[in-house]
Amino acid sequence: MNPPHLPDPQDRPARLTVGVVGAGRVGPALAAALRLAGHRPVAASGVSDASVRRAAELLPGVPLVSPAEVLARAELVLLTVPDDVLPGLVEGLVETGAVRPGQLLVHTSGRYGTGVLDPALRAGALPLALHPAMTFTGTAVDVERLAGCSFGITAPEELRLAAEALVIEMGGEAEWIAEEARPLYHAALAIGANHLVTLVAQARELLQEAGVAAPGRMLGPLLGAALDNALRSGDAALTGPVARGDAGTVAAHVAELRRRAPQVVPGYLAMARTTADRALAHGLLKPELAEDLLGVLAHQDEDGPPGGDGTSSANGTSGGGR
Repeated sequence: MNPPHLPDPQDRPARLTVGVVGAGRVGPALAAALRLAGHRPVAASGVSDASVRRAAELLPGVPLVSPAEVLARAELVLLTVPDDVLPGLVEGLVETGAVRPGQLLVHTSGRYGTGVLDPALRAGALPLALHPAMTFTGTAVDVERLAGCSFGITAPEELRLAAEALVIEMGGEAEWIAEEARPLYHAALAIGANHLVTLVAQARELLQEAGVAAPGRMLGPLLGAALDNALRSGDAALTGPVARGDAGTVAAHVAELRRRAPQVVPGYLAMARTTADRALAHGLLKPELAEDLLGVLAHQDEDGPPGGDGTSSANGTSGGGR
């Protein structure tokens, strides 16, 4: 009997020739993972120097050809191009007759489901949306990181087993996303991953400005614990001056940031307001402290509050319990 987490062998796709249209950071890594599972990468497209280097490292011996030639050679084609490019690419491939009936077309966009592949579907192709919820470096380490990586999958009912099998063969975990939920799903990942990079980069820069010699070493344990706590406990993991309602400390932060790093102030205020709202809604921030805190945040306009000292009273805030 097969292990419960694996599909029956008869449901797994046959060994396939694989092509990659768009040798960016994602496509070569996925093709390399499929190669480890027994599939055979046969062609890739890419023109930049970086694309050529990635293909040489991750897909040695695989020729770089035109997108149309990739489709001519491959039974499974990975369309790994930027979101905004994908619709035009699909339409162009269909219009030029490059898409063949029975060909598996797989895009890796988080934003789109299979609807963007409708022109190819009408040409007889089999559409799959397989989005790996991971950031990619464009190096061999990405193939290792696919182990346990969740994939947001959207597929027609008759292709669900094939989609799940491909994800499992790449080492991933299948997570089914409805077509209409794809933009929300992708927005959630962008908030969590992309904005996290911005926040960490800002924190590193501020620590360097404060004279910390090794900001990465200081942040690593702190951020690792915060991430672990947040994933385990959600809003209950909130700590710090905003969650405590320490309006004076927040005002001092803003005053110093305005003086030393004014470009950081809008982001700090936006996150502080959101954090206060969530802490208040979950009972972590006491309403009587929230009023002063939200008063400080409400009056921190671009030029600072009247008086210019980075502080304000709670008077004038309406909705201390936002």
